Amino acid sequence: MRTAVLAGLLAFVLFLAGCGGEEQTEAPAPFALTESAIGHYCGMNVLEHPGPKGQIILAKALEPIWFSSARDTVAFTLLPEESKNIAAIYVSDMAAAETWDAPGAENWIDAKRAFFVIGSSSRGGMGAPETVPFSTEIAARRFVEENGGDIVGFADIPPDYVLGSAPNEIESNK
Repeated sequence: MRTAVLAGLLAFVLFLAGCGGEEQTEAPAPFALTESAIGHYCGMNVLEHPGPKGQIILAKALEPIWFSSARDTVAFTLLPEESKNIAAIYVSDMAAAETWDAPGAENWIDAKRAFFVIGSSSRGGMGAPETVPFSTEIAARRFVEENGGDIVGFADIPPDYVLGSAPNEIESNK
């Protein structure tokens, strides 16, 4: 009897462990940027704007939410009215970008692993101060040498920088 109870308990524990494993899925792959990508906030074609872009993929979504700038991508994650059911956040890897005007259609990096330059002289898709993402710290440092700014991680981007105008940070780096 004791053996049967222990076997049943073990089977139940294994069942629960298996159920928990199903919830931990791998992040979906980024989508390639195409001419049909429309910016979430501006309602304009994403390709019409210079600088790094972004995409957020919500859990169980079939298409990404597109952003004309990396800054807008970060803002989405901070705004209380936006979905928090985020499966992946990708931004243009400017270390692999052809130019500022052509950041690339498929060179995406997980935003949480990127090195961001804030407070540089470069402006994003809508002319606002940009959070410029790079896959390597070396590339971010080269960018800072040419354009000013500071290097931060995703979690260290000041909310005021992406949600407000942050004029003191911008002016101090010119």
